[in-house]
Amino acid sequence: MSDQRRVLVTGGAGYIGSHTAKALALAGHAPVVFDDLSNGHREAVRWGPLVVGDIRDRHALEACMREHRIDSVINFAGLIEVGRSATEPDSFWDVNLGGVASVLRAMRACGVERLVFSSTAAVYGQPEVASLEPLSETLPCLPINPYGDSKLAAERLIAASARAFGLRGVALRYFNACGADPEGEIGEAHQPESHLIPLAIEAALGLGPALTVFGQDFPTPDGSCVRDYIHVADLAQAHVLALDADVGPDGFVAMNLGTGRGYSVLEVVEAVSRAAGRPTPFSIGPRRVGDPACLVAQAERAQERLGWSPACSSLDEIVATALAWRLNPAFGERLLAPLREVA
Repeated sequence: MSDQRRVLVTGGAGYIGSHTAKALALAGHAPVVFDDLSNGHREAVRWGPLVVGDIRDRHALEACMREHRIDSVINFAGLIEVGRSATEPDSFWDVNLGGVASVLRAMRACGVERLVFSSTAAVYGQPEVASLEPLSETLPCLPINPYGDSKLAAERLIAASARAFGLRGVALRYFNACGADPEGEIGEAHQPESHLIPLAIEAALGLGPALTVFGQDFPTPDGSCVRDYIHVADLAQAHVLALDADVGPDGFVAMNLGTGRGYSVLEVVEAVSRAAGRPTPFSIGPRRVGDPACLVAQAERAQERLGWSPACSSLDEIVATALAWRLNPAFGERLLAPLREVA
């Protein structure tokens, strides 16, 4: 294992960020969370101190980096809702690109040279490849919404900073993050929720409306969209490994994170029904604009550069951990605590 690192985890009170903070601590590193708590949860910060702040505030970032003697940054902070990005593009560019610019300025001022960036498969848009072919990092990046646009612009800014200032940057483009901490300590708790697996679990348990499957006329085996689902614990481990990744002569590398195996929406519904022991009510709705038929990762680069491979990303294991977290009383605490603070 590498020497201990003091890692600033921006957005570390959120879903993937909190799991990564735990993975960092278990690996012997010292995570420090920087989060404005607009989407994250204070209760999820359990493996290091929390500094409340906005990543667009460069001076607050610099003060935090100096106080905690930070030597590496993992940047999760950002806006992620694809649909919202279409109606609020200015906000997405401001936070997702302006925030990264602020982080980079603070890193340069404090002599911090290593950045791991939370990116997304949305940078690929709708690739012109065979319908079920895995996507590689060599494909052209042609995002089709402001969310993907802003993430790709941030990647390019990081790459330019690597060339200009000697930064060492890794962008991890993950596909569908899902599941929950296998030990049940933390998990996904968005409000409102927009991701398939938690929505299907809510429907199966009778805690939410019937699920809507958007389209059953895609060129896939059962007509529903196919996606690559990657367990959040596997994602977290990749971020830890990326702190020591060989970024090559350019100082920057982008890598896909996925399993290379796709599951359809209807296969996910079946898996949730098995785990819950009851059918998941659903209806078929129209396609959503811009939904590709299939998004599956070709992840050999991450396997070669990081020595990483998914360990707990079978669909049944993903669903089992997500269901266990939804039934955990801590799930409600994650959602209710911010409301109590406001009151």
